[in-house]
Amino acid sequence: MIVLADASATDRAGRALGRVARAGDVVGLIGDLGAGKTALVTGLVAELGAPVAAASPTFALIHEYAGGYLPVWHADLYRIEHARELPELGLDELIDRGAGVVVIEWADRFPVLPADHVLARLAHAGTGRTLEITGVGPRGTALAAAWKIELTDTST
Repeated sequence: MIVLADASATDRAGRALGRVARAGDVVGLIGDLGAGKTALVTGLVAELGAPVAAASPTFALIHEYAGGYLPVWHADLYRIEHARELPELGLDELIDRGAGVVVIEWADRFPVLPADHVLARLAHAGTGRTLEITGVGPRGTALAAAWKIELTDTST
């Protein structure tokens, strides 16, 4: 478990992910409201060089951040009430295309993550947060390990 002292540390964790991410990576984000999911994506998007800042896709459901080193598709399942609504989002197509990084907030609401992914669980911890990173599948496991190393290397 990684301790993130404040929003700036959460942004740096997202930037660390951006330094090790590659096209085709899928990241599921889990955490209560205000736990830092969008703050983490803000750092990721910034690190990958997108010309605009990330924002919560709660109402748009998916934001695309292009123009950087890799495009990022940032989905939010919070307002999705039924699994039958999921095909309209086109997440399967984005994941299958593998052209950039797909990040899915509230990934625990529906079984949308592919067999190969990273799961990042954020939780409130006093005035800060904690981050737990788990890799699933060969690339997910490799990405989780690389992200943890990057976080360790940049926190000292």
